[in-house]
Amino acid sequence: MRHPSFAARPSRPPTRPALGHGVGLRTAHFARFLAERPEVDWVEAVSENFMAPGGRPIAVLEQVRRDLPVVLHGVSLAIGSVDPLPERYLADLSRLVRRIEPALVSDHLCWGTHRGQYLHDLLPLPYTEEALAHVAGRVHAVQERLGRPLLLENPSAYLAYRDSTMTEWEFLAALVRRTGCGLLLDVNNVHVSGHNLGFDPLHYLAGVPLDAVGYLHLAGHSDHGRYLLDTHDHAVPAAVWALHRELVRRRGPVPTLVEWDEAIPPLEVVVAERDRAAALEAEELAAARRAS
Repeated sequence: MRHPSFAARPSRPPTRPALGHGVGLRTAHFARFLAERPEVDWVEAVSENFMAPGGRPIAVLEQVRRDLPVVLHGVSLAIGSVDPLPERYLADLSRLVRRIEPALVSDHLCWGTHRGQYLHDLLPLPYTEEALAHVAGRVHAVQERLGRPLLLENPSAYLAYRDSTMTEWEFLAALVRRTGCGLLLDVNNVHVSGHNLGFDPLHYLAGVPLDAVGYLHLAGHSDHGRYLLDTHDHAVPAAVWALHRELVRRRGPVPTLVEWDEAIPPLEVVVAERDRAAALEAEELAAARRAS
């Protein structure tokens, strides 16, 4: 069903299906997903990997979709770039959305193109009123094109702009109010950016509109001494689990996905991380019931 104009009702809350706990669908695990039904509630697929109209990736995704909800997560929309929105990309994404009927569609709050050149990175924005107006206009356009809310992921950051006039969480809150978009809150990115830029992750959780969060990312990072690098090549570290626990206390149940994109281990290892996230949420919900 196509949603009415998002521009006409910018405060509309995003769709928040009760998905449970999932894992990323990665090529290394295709054979396992084809041969069996792993004990996960849903999978997230990187949109660009499945845009070709034929071939094995889309065939695998269609088979997985018969058994499990799928969320499409993009890395190339470049919602903050000043280049025109990529028409061919949006056409391919729209076709994939119609074909897969995902539970949610997400991408990143970042820029990544300049004068037609794709920079292959998710670069942070200056958080200014000018950037907010620019991104909000593009979010409206994308949502109209897809006929559904777009969820945007908070970036991992290694620098801040001296011209920023608001925090990242203030920027995200204003963007949700203006566009009705949802948020994909990457808990690891909050921890990494807090460490690198010197803010308290708990202040971030207090400032970001948690009722707009459609789902969470959990992942690992690398410690380079002076800074943390968002690498997705480790198990979820203790500090990120602690932040996740605090978020569940504040937000209640929320769909959660474990990401592992480099040095990918056997599927059992990733699913065990997913199970830990589900158990943590169950513990916090039980504690809340006992306290009420």
